[in-house]
Amino acid sequence: MNPIDPVDSGIQRVQSGSPWEDVYGFARAVAAGDRVVVGGTTSFKGSVLYGEGDPYEQTRVAIGNALAAIGSFGLGPESVVLTRLILTHARDADPAGRAHQEVFGSVRPVMTLSVVSGFVDPRILVEVELEAYRGDRGSTA
Repeated sequence: MNPIDPVDSGIQRVQSGSPWEDVYGFARAVAAGDRVVVGGTTSFKGSVLYGEGDPYEQTRVAIGNALAAIGSFGLGPESVVLTRLILTHARDADPAGRAHQEVFGSVRPVMTLSVVSGFVDPRILVEVELEAYRGDRGSTA
């Protein structure tokens, strides 16, 4: 993933190859000033869903995919200030939370955990969003 700025606005966008990015017209991550925001990220890599039926594994892979997106901007888990875990079943909160804790336990971003009725692909159990702060690395001057 390499950041692109299609309109030379100082805003950079990263594509991940998700099958829905081109169809629905979105970027995996957008950097604007000090903020890097990663939209709903699943455990898909290309057309393959990792961890089918396993909320822990889906969370682990989805977090890895989201971190790869901020990695395009030279950031890692320590830069993450907000995460959102979106689940299809409340029963999956503990395994998803365990995967989150393994990555972010020492970082301690704020977190929202929500349960929704479903995702575009019914095999998806978990979606992850995050926001990172890049401080003075985000200035365009």
